[in-house]
Amino acid sequence: MGVRKREMAERIKAERKELAFAKLNNCPTSPRKMRLVADLIRGKKIEMALAILRFNQKEASRRLEKLLLSAIANWESKNEEASIEDADLFIKEIRVDGGTMLKRLRPAPQGRAHRIRKRSNHVTLVLGANNNVES
Repeated sequence: MGVRKREMAERIKAERKELAFAKLNNCPTSPRKMRLVADLIRGKKIEMALAILRFNQKEASRRLEKLLLSAIANWESKNEEASIEDADLFIKEIRVDGGTMLKRLRPAPQGRAHRIRKRSNHVTLVLGANNNVES
């Protein structure tokens, strides 16, 4: 029982070495606007994704570009002996979830008040390697 558990743990550890994560929490952009940009780069190779984000005019693309560069740096720190070109990295998963919401009141006509919801989001980006990197 212990041997099987140890083998499973080693296999999971080897799989995680090929992955790199980066998270962006409480980004002050609505999740809907961020998902529009995230959908553009989902599943793309990192060179193509960086080019898309660099030339996209939306404000969310600047934040995602910075997050992608952070994920690449995280992958490099995990795999110091490997090169990015040989690894053939791609965006395995990108997830945009709703974050905290700031609620404000705005004066409305006839003494009423309208609620303003300032939305934020959490972005999780996972990089994967197409070919196996030798350890």
